[in-house]
Amino acid sequence: MDKILEAVVMSSYPNNVKQGLVRRVIEAAKQPMDSEQCWSMLELSTKLYLTGDTKYKREIGKEVLEVYGHYHPEEFEEFFNVRFLLSLLQEGYGPLGKRSHYVLDYIQLGLQFVLESPSANSIFSLLRIEVLRKVCERPSPKQCAKISKLLTQHPQCIPTGKHQLLFCQQLIRCIGQFQCISEGEDEIMEFLEQVNKVSGLLQRIWRTQTSAILPSLKELFTIISSTEEQEAPSNALASVVQFVPLELMDGVIRNLTNDDSITDVQMMMAIGRMIDWVSWPLGKNIDKWIIALLKGLAAVKKFSILIEVTLSKIEKVFSKLLYPIVREGALSVLQYMLLSFQHSHEAFHLLLPHIPRLVASLKKEDSNSATSSLEQLAELIHCMFFRFSGFPDLYEPVLEAVKALPIPNEDRIKHLLGQNAWTSQKNELASFYPRLASKSETGKIGLINLGNTCYMNSIIQSLFMASDFRHSVLNLTEGNSQPLMTKLQWLFAFLEHSQRPAISPESFLSASWPPWFTPGAQQDCSEYLKYLLDRLHEEEKTGKRIYQKLKESSLMSQAVEHHYLNKTLIEKMFGGKMMTKIRCLKCLNVSSREEAFTDLSLAFPPSDRNVSGSTSILPVEEIGPQFIEPPENAGQLMGSPWIQRKAPMARDHAAPSVSVETLGFQEPGEAANPTRGNDVGVDAAKDPLSTFGEQACAPKDSRSVPDLINYFLSPERLTAENKYHCEKCASLQDAEKVAELTEGPHYLILTLLRFSFDPRTMKRKKILDNVSIPVVLKLPVLVAPEETEEVCQHGKDGAVPGSGFMTVVYDLCSVVVHSGISSESGHYYCYSRECTDTVPHRQPRDGVPKPASDKQLDFEIQWYLFNDTRVSFSSFESVSNVTSFFPKDTAYVLFYRQRPDRQGCLLHEALAEAGHLHGEPSLHKDLMEAISKDNILFLQEQEKEARNRAAYISALPKSPLWWRDLDRDKDDDSSSGGCSPAAGGGGSGSFHGLVF
Repeated sequence: MDKILEAVVMSSYPNNVKQGLVRRVIEAAKQPMDSEQCWSMLELSTKLYLTGDTKYKREIGKEVLEVYGHYHPEEFEEFFNVRFLLSLLQEGYGPLGKRSHYVLDYIQLGLQFVLESPSANSIFSLLRIEVLRKVCERPSPKQCAKISKLLTQHPQCIPTGKHQLLFCQQLIRCIGQFQCISEGEDEIMEFLEQVNKVSGLLQRIWRTQTSAILPSLKELFTIISSTEEQEAPSNALASVVQFVPLELMDGVIRNLTNDDSITDVQMMMAIGRMIDWVSWPLGKNIDKWIIALLKGLAAVKKFSILIEVTLSKIEKVFSKLLYPIVREGALSVLQYMLLSFQHSHEAFHLLLPHIPRLVASLKKEDSNSATSSLEQLAELIHCMFFRFSGFPDLYEPVLEAVKALPIPNEDRIKHLLGQNAWTSQKNELASFYPRLASKSETGKIGLINLGNTCYMNSIIQSLFMASDFRHSVLNLTEGNSQPLMTKLQWLFAFLEHSQRPAISPESFLSASWPPWFTPGAQQDCSEYLKYLLDRLHEEEKTGKRIYQKLKESSLMSQAVEHHYLNKTLIEKMFGGKMMTKIRCLKCLNVSSREEAFTDLSLAFPPSDRNVSGSTSILPVEEIGPQFIEPPENAGQLMGSPWIQRKAPMARDHAAPSVSVETLGFQEPGEAANPTRGNDVGVDAAKDPLSTFGEQACAPKDSRSVPDLINYFLSPERLTAENKYHCEKCASLQDAEKVAELTEGPHYLILTLLRFSFDPRTMKRKKILDNVSIPVVLKLPVLVAPEETEEVCQHGKDGAVPGSGFMTVVYDLCSVVVHSGISSESGHYYCYSRECTDTVPHRQPRDGVPKPASDKQLDFEIQWYLFNDTRVSFSSFESVSNVTSFFPKDTAYVLFYRQRPDRQGCLLHEALAEAGHLHGEPSLHKDLMEAISKDNILFLQEQEKEARNRAAYISALPKSPLWWRDLDRDKDDDSSSGGCSPAAGGGGSGSFHGLVF
């Protein structure tokens, strides 16, 4: 019968004819037959099954084996013996070089017919040993899957005792070497199915023998933490972890993170490879294990590992959000990585270029998964904006991409940030921050945040960028008896000459710390600035005078020299004077008092008040950078202080605005005299500053800095409870109070009073109104009669001698921005540029200095953005638009530098000569040596760090093609629909890229 069957199978008849003949042979096999015939048929069917070159032949062999196993059990048991199976497993079947791949399938098929036979136990014992041997030989995924299928169906064949533990460990090593070579989707699906069968066997073993779990996990960790130069272990290992019971997680992580035998490099290698597992499409709980290990490392303060791994892997994790099948796990890991990395903006900023593309892709996908992920991603982004504010130039494209998505409230943001922060990060992370390899491309140096000290950093950078002040400080002589100023000198010197990308202001912080400030808490930068300037001023007053070179200046009159030399450096640079006048409305007696100031605190007028038409001394004006045309007579007089400027009536909206007006206390019955005002001043139409000032004004309903100054200078009525005690009347009387600037400071500091106390909530609240900031500002300053005559004599157009105002022009040089809604929280950063004199250092032949051009003033002077350690190029456009894009980011403190006029030219030149001699100041020996030593130390640190990083990087898992995931997601009209990763499709390339 075996000859007949062989002849039929080998014949060239059609398969349907063959099938009929085979059916007859199989039916005949169900009848009793002798042992020899059974052996012949079993040998033939074994040959067909193991070496058949077609699926049809293997199917016939299988059918015949099943019939004989069922109807002739004794003969089958005798044939299917231990010796035969041992030969199959060790030597294979078929000709040398073409051994059959179906031995394990054959054994699995035959086992079902000998389970009750006396030889069953011997067969099971053999298979327990042989499957362990097979696994140790590292079979292919396909063969491993066959072993797993065999053992799953016949668990009696699973190794026992110590061999079982060894089997689990070796099976994990097999999985670690699995690779899917093909990129076809069918082949990948087959590979995933094979991996699932193998990991499923481990799960089965662990269920019955929980004692095998921890040794198995130890083997897994040994594989993924290996630093030997070899091919990276397969991501298929993720399939193993998903079956570890979550209740074991805490103990496993605790043991790993507290094991002193595991080096940092090994741990970094392991967590890096685990993070790669987010690519595995069928794993469950993988994200939970990754996050648990990251938290465990934070708990034992292994921050160096966390920093390296986060920065090297976060972009890869982000790229997996393109794929719906792994999106949920990848998003969980990404959320933890970002929310825990709070000591630096570095990790978040790595993702900024990729976010708009990903958001567009998810919107295009339009699935429930994409919508949910978009909302979670937007929440995460706003948390990062809140934590790392002060980068409007970088955040603008991202903000535009997510503007239509929900914005979390501040409580939610604070909850997320507080819940995920690394423990004790302020102290523990000091040595890792900042992670900068070299100076900013701007050439400027940042300041390290020492724990909510951004308020100080912004003020220091603004003072440093005030070049006249900086040069004066750097020129201080050694032993000047000014300890705080000396520390500022050292800090400025390091900011000027250090090779470090950022330096620590710790020494200056401790010396300049206001005693009522709470350590580690956010503070008001304006309050700190006032305290600092006052300390420096008082310190110099009690010490020896500086700038003795000014005495030798032949350019200054004796009166000016005496007046100037009696001032401290703070007074010279930031000091101005203001006259406060109070007039009794009954007897018209005027009392006045002159006070010095270093900054003007500008309150916001009531919302119903028309600040643009307020009755100030002279309307303060702003000029846009494109319209600057300095007047020929910049110091011209603008009117008499004793002629009142009438406030426009509310109904008189059509009244034309007169830019140059005068103010005083109008006598009863005396009308405003515009003719007199024009006699002393100039026609508004002839004044380019006034003309272009109007063109650059802010929109009617918005605030501007000139609005706030006008409100500050406008008369105030003292009535009711605020009546004035008139000495002449010897009683309380209604009065009018007005402030007049009598001396404009070299650097004008304006503080916008955004913080007010709310009695209802008993908290300080912030005014978030946008205030337009002019790049050039005109300020009215009252001049004395003798100064008036001097100015008029120098002026090109004659002016009537007598008291009046002159316009002082200021250029914007720094803007300190507060990001947040409370003075006790938020973040400070600043925009700065380095304004220089608009007059040459030497007088032209005609004796009249020429001002610099508009372009030189406003377009050639580079703006910088200082945000703690980060310094970047910026622009006035960014300064102007920051609140429009980020409503909580508002200008708070402004620095303006006075543009020298004819009256001030000599003073400015004398200051320049004495301050910095038209060049970089030379530092004293000790300071130069300290900077030189620190620069050498920094180079040595860089060299050491480079060696350490080289060791770390060489140990990192190699995944050179991951970035293609993001590059694939570009709009391409020629691509076929449904195959892109964003569409969740199954294109062969995209699917393979996802898994591997």
